[in-house]
This record gives sequence, structure tokens and C-alpha cells, in this order.
Amino acid sequence: MTLAILVILVIIVLWAALSIRVVEQYQRGVLFRLGRVVAVRPPGLSLMTPLIDRLVKVSLRITTMPIQSQGIITKDNVSVDVSAVAYYQVTDPTNAVVAIENVPAAINQIAQTTLRKVVGQHVLDEILAETDRINATIPQILDEVTKAWGVAVTLVELKDIQLPEGLKRAIARQAEAEREKRAKIISAEGEYLAADFLSKAADIMQQHPVMLQLRTLQTLAEISVDKNSTVVFPAPLMTTIQEIGNFLERELRSSHGLGPQRSAEQEQGG
Repeated sequence: MTLAILVILVIIVLWAALSIRVVEQYQRGVLFRLGRVVAVRPPGLSLMTPLIDRLVKVSLRITTMPIQSQGIITKDNVSVDVSAVAYYQVTDPTNAVVAIENVPAAINQIAQTTLRKVVGQHVLDEILAETDRINATIPQILDEVTKAWGVAVTLVELKDIQLPEGLKRAIARQAEAEREKRAKIISAEGEYLAADFLSKAADIMQQHPVMLQLRTLQTLAEISVDKNSTVVFPAPLMTTIQEIGNFLERELRSSHGLGPQRSAEQEQGG
């Protein structure tokens, strides 16, 4: 009697172990009965007939898949290495089990192929400047294929773009030349504005000569701030040169004993 009870208990335990399955909240269970899909079990406790039924659990969570670096020739014949990351989610558990054998491997291969195709249709400048548009194009192309598998590709992002070293140096020189051009343009604009304002200031000073004297005094005040031992008094250049010439001529005549009147007569006789 005790042996019979023990056998019955063992049978019950084995039956429970083979027939009871727990489906997690983020999963769905695809139930096969004698090889045919009969139901999709929701989260919770799921019962099945041992040796007849088979329950395949499918995760509905978003899966992150890195796409390894791909050597791609751009539209303008530049070789680049592009890596990306894809995010996909199972939307139809039945098709994800029946229509495709290995969802992650299939998504990885189709994503690599699509990445090479899309990036190869753009020139290098577009790849570097318009990554958002490329990121939006790749999932649209993938969805057309993966929709039949019960999988939706939610997002694809270009993660890294590796350029040849020579091309990096060329881009750096181009950026440096562009900044130099902008600096020269800004400097020229400053010179133009300065000349414009100086011409207007000169016109105002010509109408009011007293302003020139005030400006001279202001310049002397600015020089005296530094406690310089030498102070330069600005004067009209040609007048100063003429006065220096007259001074040297008088000194020369005095050294030769010639008076002003005699010099004038000699000049008239000459």
C-alpha cells in the first residue's frame, strides 16, 4: 500500500513538472500540440499536456543589437568603416517562432546588409552631416522585411564612423582654412567700419577745429598715465620740416659770418 502511494506521488510530481509552465510578464508562450500552433499563452501559469504539447517562450522586450563595423565605399569613392546599433522588438510571437528560425541572427545579417546599402548611396559629407536622415531611413527599409517575421525594428543609430588618417588630416586642414577665411572676413569688416567712423570723425573735426585741440590734449593725458619721461607733441609734419630747415639755414650762415641781408643779396646776384 505504501509503495503504491509512493508511485502515485512520483507520477503526480512528474506530471506537474512536465505540464506546468510559468510565462513571465514580458513573455508570451506559443503552444504547439503535435507540431501545430494551437494557442498563444499569456503571462502567468500555463498548463500543457506532457509528451503532446510543447511551449515556446518568446520575449517581447526591446532587444539591443550592436552591428559590427562595416567597410563601406561611399558614393564619392571614399572608404569608411561604419558601426551601428539596432533596437528591435517582437510584435507577433507566432510568426517570430514559425516564420524565422533565429531572430537575432536574421536581424543582424539584414541590418548589416541594409547599413552598407544605405550608407553607400551617400557622399561622405552627407554621412557626416546628415546622420539623422540615414538613421531614419534604415529602419524603414528593415521593417519591410522583418514585418513578415513578426519583428519591428524600432531604431537604428550610426555609432561610429572611422575615416582614413589621410582624409582626417585633409578635413582638419579644410576646417582650419575655413576658420582663417572667417577671421580675415571679420577683420576686413572691422577695418571697413573703423574707416567709416574715422572718416565721419574727421569731417566733424574739420567743421570744429577746437575738437582737434581737445583730442590732442586727451592724447597727452593718456600718454602721461604711463609716467613716460618723453612727451611727443603732435604738429603738422610739413610745417615742422620747414621750420627745421630754416633753423639749420640760419645756423649755417651764422657759422660762416654771413648776415641775413648779405645772404639775400648773394642770392639775388646768383
